[in-house]
Amino acid sequence: MTDPSLKPVLVIAGPTASGKSGLAMQAALAFGGVIINADALQMYRGLRILTARPSLADEEAVPHRLYGLLEAEETCSAARWAKMAAGEIGKAHEAGRLPILTGGTGLYLRALVEGLAPMPDVPDPYRNSARVLASEIGALALHARLKERDPVMAARLRPTDTQRLTRAWEVLEATGRSLADWQLMKGKPFPARFVSLFVMPEREELYRSCDARFLKMLEMGALNEAAFYQDAPIDLPLLRALGLKELIRHLKGEMPQNQAVALAQAATRHYAKRQVTWFRHQMQPSHVLPAQFSESLWPKIFPIIRDFLLTD
Repeated sequence: MTDPSLKPVLVIAGPTASGKSGLAMQAALAFGGVIINADALQMYRGLRILTARPSLADEEAVPHRLYGLLEAEETCSAARWAKMAAGEIGKAHEAGRLPILTGGTGLYLRALVEGLAPMPDVPDPYRNSARVLASEIGALALHARLKERDPVMAARLRPTDTQRLTRAWEVLEATGRSLADWQLMKGKPFPARFVSLFVMPEREELYRSCDARFLKMLEMGALNEAAFYQDAPIDLPLLRALGLKELIRHLKGEMPQNQAVALAQAATRHYAKRQVTWFRHQMQPSHVLPAQFSESLWPKIFPIIRDFLLTD
């Protein structure tokens, strides 16, 4: 990681609504960077507003990669993302630009920076059986069953996350070992020299930002985005976008808009809290910014990145 013969990569991570995208823009403008997405939902073409993808103006101002690539029904694993990100890092270096990885999907970043744990090949019968079970009993019941046999993995997963619950169940059935055990195994890190900046505001500041950003999304047309997906299959990966399910329930007449907004804001705050916990325990950053990023903080951050690049 500190080998000066390796080429530099800047990592900017943190919870949702922390300002990390703004920091990535500043760094890209100052140091000739290419911004490479490390947010699972921003990989999708739909829901630009609700997934908080960079604006068209930002995408025109500096190169952005791995945004809006996937169709709504596609899935993207950490391994698939890491392979694509590695390719974009290589292209950036070849062009003489600084690769800047930014996003809040910690597992993606760890897969690249630390190396992805070797995952077992699950035979089709186990995979199919897990999918059938999930379809028959539903996510909540599957989570309850997983909690009985694998409480460690169950504690890491939301009871409504059908996709990840199914994956955890099929691995447990096929190998007799928890997916958590497999994830502890070490992989091969990407050959680069990393510096990581984690934007980690205090809780109340972060929660205020989460609430305000969702209101801004509504002003930008989030309801129109949600309307396009109100008849989509419930297991569509893109439906994990924060606030989407609540807005769809409002559009279907199941709740008033103010209730949907309050629930969506609460879901966003809970997700941000989980992200903070994950980053604090699962990755060791080079530097932590204990505040919401704003341009006024840039003069403090600029020297960190400059000094990192000067060691090349």
